[in-house]
Amino acid sequence: MFWEKDIETMDGDQLYRMQLERLRNTVESASRSSYYGKLFKEKDIHVENIKTLADLRNIPMTTKEDLRKEWPYGFLAASKDDIVRMHSSSGTTGRATVIFHTMKDIDCWTNQLARCMYMAGLRKSDVFQNMMTYALFTGGLGFHYGAEKLGAMVIPAGPGNSKRQIQLMRDFDTTAIHIIPSYALHLTTVFEEVGVDPIKDTRLRIAFIGAEPHSEKMRRRIEDFYGVKSFNSYGLSEMSGPGVAFECPEQNGLHIWEDAYLVEIIDPVTLEPLPDGQEGELVMTTLNREGMPILRYRTQDLTRIIPGTCPCGRTHRRIERIKGRTDDMMILKGVNIFPIQIEKKLMDIAGVGNNFQIILERKGFNDDMIVKVEVQREYFTGDLKELESLRRTIVNELKSDILITPRVELVEPESLPRTEGKAKRVLDNRED
Repeated sequence: MFWEKDIETMDGDQLYRMQLERLRNTVESASRSSYYGKLFKEKDIHVENIKTLADLRNIPMTTKEDLRKEWPYGFLAASKDDIVRMHSSSGTTGRATVIFHTMKDIDCWTNQLARCMYMAGLRKSDVFQNMMTYALFTGGLGFHYGAEKLGAMVIPAGPGNSKRQIQLMRDFDTTAIHIIPSYALHLTTVFEEVGVDPIKDTRLRIAFIGAEPHSEKMRRRIEDFYGVKSFNSYGLSEMSGPGVAFECPEQNGLHIWEDAYLVEIIDPVTLEPLPDGQEGELVMTTLNREGMPILRYRTQDLTRIIPGTCPCGRTHRRIERIKGRTDDMMILKGVNIFPIQIEKKLMDIAGVGNNFQIILERKGFNDDMIVKVEVQREYFTGDLKELESLRRTIVNELKSDILITPRVELVEPESLPRTEGKAKRVLDNRED
């Protein structure tokens, strides 16, 4: 039932002492980075001043913009010689953020994922098919290493190629999968197309789903079709990646591993702390990362601490499923996309007009993006081949930046709706 029972069931006093010791070590380590070294000097912050966990609030919060400004090594707290890996965000609103890991960091993160998957029921006898993207994205490699540490056989399938995914499941008796929720639902149509019943014709029993928001209704639909129990995972690259918080078999909130992170919920406007049970922005501090510790990071994710204890016996607090973000980010197929990102790309293309609109629709189990783009009038009076060439150029340019293929519709100048105030760039017509 427990991967590390002594840690997972640690009483409050023991956990507090562990967190305080690790916080002091983290502050000491962070002071060796260029960014925090300058900040601590300006704010007269010293590790000797950290006498309680509440003293953390004397340290200013860290934002994604801070990470961008210090690209690439401003937050590095260890020697480059000790760094064995880096991961990166997608850079959807500008410059990407990077996270550096020492071997110890990788080992800690790997163990954290093993703890998560073991809690959900994965065992050494399982065959784990990882259908997430690898490379700079943290999700694929994080789960891969965690499952291997646990002792399961890993199939690094990666995303896409649906019929092959089904074949792998059948040929190698896959029992657990890691998959984006929307793709899991899309895959149901492929199962029906090839005449395979995942309940009767495979040995699937566990699904780890994450990388994009999903409703409880979507989760239950996945469970019913595949005959599995599916577990929600929360993570972000700035906190190492997936496995920051994870559902236990109770499926009532996600246990956030408090031996690895200090958690705050704040009012995103006043920045004041909020009590357990009240929804606000999640702020996190790493406690056992040596390569690139981060203090009081504003995740922009909205959630709450669920009051009370969990029947599973774990004492680490639970957060509720993420409700949304404090910014205007769109998420499609696990990719973070911002309207300003599309605007910047469009404005660099010759022939594009002054206005555009993004429409999000759900067809079956897939989310689609339609980008309506005003173009210069001569394209509608000239050769239709030129119009089609421009449309393809826009599709290719957007795909290269946002990593998904939008449907682009070219419209005449002044044909899209306009407002006197802030432009309404996004129309979200998706229904849960």
